[in-house]
Amino acid sequence: MKCQHCEKPATFHITELADSIPEELHLCEEHARVYLMQADEPDEANPSIAGALAQQLKISQTADELSQLDKQQCPICQISFYEFRHVGRLGCPHDYECFDQQLEPLILNIHGDNAHVGKQPRRGQPGSNRQTELIRLRRQIEEAVGKEDYELASELRDQIQHLEEEP
Repeated sequence: MKCQHCEKPATFHITELADSIPEELHLCEEHARVYLMQADEPDEANPSIAGALAQQLKISQTADELSQLDKQQCPICQISFYEFRHVGRLGCPHDYECFDQQLEPLILNIHGDNAHVGKQPRRGQPGSNRQTELIRLRRQIEEAVGKEDYELASELRDQIQHLEEEP
């Protein structure tokens, strides 16, 4: 697909909701930078997806940094950050942990907070937060062993044992 303003290939596909009417934009990197810089101006009362993406990606990132980020993958569902950016949906709840650094500014910009406030299903999976914490700790222990930081690894091991002992 080509950019709406020139003949270059469109690498950014943005859907804006204005007055409940979706508007699709297909832009090359150059025109997307201009569009997102305009959307990132602080005079907007309500944050837009484009503004959130602009702030999160800080368009000044190089193509190499973006390609490295796109290769990052969730170890559980195998979704890459590239797939998330193009589909707009995450693959599993653990993606929030996996893509934590990239998603937090986006979530804060859109929702104003990064903690859930509100109802939760009664039939939901009990202990899913504990399961997520165990996965996070196991990943950290692998990193600590890789860095040969055995003191941190033993602390993490103790935390994992404590969580596993809880009912």
